[in-house]
Amino acid sequence: MARLQYTTICSLDGYIADADGAFDWAEPDPEVHAFVNDLERPVGTYLYGRRTYETMAVWQTIGGPEHPAVENDYAEVWRAADKVVYSTTLDDVSTPRTRLERSVDPAAVRQLTDQAPRDVGIGGATLAVTLLRAGVVDDLRQFLHPVVVGGGTRALPDGVRLDLELVEERRFASGVVYLHHRRR
Repeated sequence: MARLQYTTICSLDGYIADADGAFDWAEPDPEVHAFVNDLERPVGTYLYGRRTYETMAVWQTIGGPEHPAVENDYAEVWRAADKVVYSTTLDDVSTPRTRLERSVDPAAVRQLTDQAPRDVGIGGATLAVTLLRAGVVDDLRQFLHPVVVGGGTRALPDGVRLDLELVEERRFASGVVYLHHRRR
């Protein structure tokens, strides 16, 4: 059965971007990147908000000997998945296997996940907030970076309570810590 998974890279104080919108501190090193690649292989569909989609669409064109093998691998994983982009401002999408939706319907997302042959991944905190508030997210996967940014875009929303169980953890040489929690 497919699971709806929110995976985020965030600072130790819980932000995906700092107050200026920068997230250069979050770039994964090769060890973390390879782990992410393996973690994302089971994902058959990504759900994105506009900003995250525009950031991730670069993976459609990355590839070749000028890029590290770990990046080429992730590009293949990304291109193999379907994408759903939720946006009221985009006129169209620029990547194959991608469809545009004008509004987020948590019940439709739950139905998509329940009928999917592979896991469904949520990309982007704004979209994740909507789905976390609706109670349809199955798994939270965080890559905590050893940096405190002091403000910005939060990875998790205020005002939502989730009872979770820790199902996996891993520490990387860079100091990044991976935590995988599942809803009870």
